[in-house]
Amino acid sequence: MEKPRNPLPGSPDRFGEEAATHAVRTSAPDLEAGVDAIRNTLHTLGAVPGVYRMLDARDEVLYVGKAKALKNRVSNYTQVSRLPKRLQRMVAQTRNMVVVTTRSEAEALLLEAQLIKRFRPAYNVLLRDDKSFPYIALDDSGLFPKLTKHRGARRAGTHYYGPFASASAVNITLNALQKMFLLRSCSDSYMANRTRPCLLHQIRRCSAPCAGRIEPEAYAELVSDARAFLSGKSQQMQKKLGEKMSKAAEELDFELAAVLRDRLRALTAIQGAQAINAETDDIDADVIAISRSEGVACVQIFFIRSGQNWGHRSVFPSHIQGIDEADILSAFLGQFYSDLAPARLLLLDRELPEAGLISEALGTSAGYRVELRVPQRGHMKRLVEQASRNAEEAIQRRLAESVTQRRNLEALAELFALPAPPERIEIYDNSHVMGTHALGAMVVAGPEGFRKGEYRKFNMKPGDIKPGDDFAMMRAMLSRRFARLQAEDAAGEDADWPDLLLIDGGKGQLSSVLEALSELGVSDVPVVAISKGPDRNAGREQFHLPDGRTFSLPVNDPLLFFLQRLRDEAHRFAIGAHRQKRQKAMAVSSLDDVPGIGPARKKALLMHFGTARAVKAAGLDDLLKAPGISRMMAEAIYSHFHTSRK
Repeated sequence: MEKPRNPLPGSPDRFGEEAATHAVRTSAPDLEAGVDAIRNTLHTLGAVPGVYRMLDARDEVLYVGKAKALKNRVSNYTQVSRLPKRLQRMVAQTRNMVVVTTRSEAEALLLEAQLIKRFRPAYNVLLRDDKSFPYIALDDSGLFPKLTKHRGARRAGTHYYGPFASASAVNITLNALQKMFLLRSCSDSYMANRTRPCLLHQIRRCSAPCAGRIEPEAYAELVSDARAFLSGKSQQMQKKLGEKMSKAAEELDFELAAVLRDRLRALTAIQGAQAINAETDDIDADVIAISRSEGVACVQIFFIRSGQNWGHRSVFPSHIQGIDEADILSAFLGQFYSDLAPARLLLLDRELPEAGLISEALGTSAGYRVELRVPQRGHMKRLVEQASRNAEEAIQRRLAESVTQRRNLEALAELFALPAPPERIEIYDNSHVMGTHALGAMVVAGPEGFRKGEYRKFNMKPGDIKPGDDFAMMRAMLSRRFARLQAEDAAGEDADWPDLLLIDGGKGQLSSVLEALSELGVSDVPVVAISKGPDRNAGREQFHLPDGRTFSLPVNDPLLFFLQRLRDEAHRFAIGAHRQKRQKAMAVSSLDDVPGIGPARKKALLMHFGTARAVKAAGLDDLLKAPGISRMMAEAIYSHFHTSRK
């Protein structure tokens, strides 16, 4: 079986699946067919705003575009001689079009960004599909509000502060806030079942409202202080705490003075960590700059809220060959803010050709006015310059990492006698505890590093394999993976065949993998197993080849470190996926088996009784006291548990 190969190193864009790598050779018949398909659609279009999708022969989306006047914009693609080579290749692949009209060009811009994120076309600038950004949530729904980290949909009665650039940035801020304001972070059910303070109170990170160690009025003052700090009034908070500490010391209340001193220190520390510039206390903005070098573009964004730096992020768009930096930045803004609320002020490092349209579209989506500004002087200009420097430095780091990565891949090809440096490496591992919650894991690496969006989990059903049989798990996982690749090939899809398989294990795992591949008729994929070696010491790994050879690398060999990193990433992903599966199983409650008990009633019962065991042991009269539980439901619950005991 001949498997398709990815392009070898040295392609135009080393960090993204550039459109050139997807293109076919442009020929006159292809161009004519593409132009004919576009003209067929053109006859049905008017001079109205909308979004168009170009599809290839398999109805896969090649490109998503928006237009103020669809007929005028789409007609440009029929003038092939005026198009750049990149767009000529796209037209040659086009066989159909899908068009959606909108009420305005701003609405078209928003829809375009959503469709690009959904279909990830080969000829659009693309951003990596990141997880949602974390926020700090202050839940005001109860008598004692809680302060927590939050991702996902927003809830009524909760104030959100953010976004933060990363989980580490929000964790640092949250830890400091706990020291400063002593607000609880536990769940409502946990607090309701506490009778004495937990460890957080002992280390002075919670005021222990669960045990009555603070009055509601005093706790409300702490909540007000936290809200003021998160709204940017940090200097007022610093002055207030200083005055309270001095007063406590004058009254010889040294214990209270020590608590206030610790809170003041935490405030000073977080001010130092988050400070951007003394002149920026009133700024609430996203600072954005782009840099480009050697085929790589980086967009750097700083989240500044009320003068506080809530972190920054580097984004490396792909499919950027032949596209101007301003157009890349425009595409970034549309996609980046499709799921994230922008600040009211976006500070940019350059003018954009459609700045007014982007501002209108973002404002429509956010529900408030969003201003795009290119500062020319002052502290805002210095903020943009700082973002530009960070973008340039991020590119240099990425280029350096790329050189190292390619050297490692070239050394890997030489070590394992591969025909070329591998473009796609798949690493496999499995995880279980005494055979329970078993699953396999696959991670993927290439010239650009780990491709986390292509990681896969393989759940092992109890009846499929003998519990604890690592060899059978590995065989089942590889059988499923390569059977799917063969099915994709048979369906004419662009299957991602690996250039190298790395297996976490020894000769037994290697034999299981080879048997699975042999049964499927796959014989041209190189396979190497990595075992821990004697005493399972890192640095003494042994490499097992299909021909029976086993060897080790010198302890300080850079290639050994690279292979260890690949193996450890697979192990990390497998362990993490296994823990999630185990925790999900532990979260299953005996209440789930009671007919008529949905999520709302289940939550009400657990909030009232504390645990599922307490619900099970409750009498009929006790069940009737739970909110939302009728007599009929109480009798059904009581009958279910007491009948099952007989």
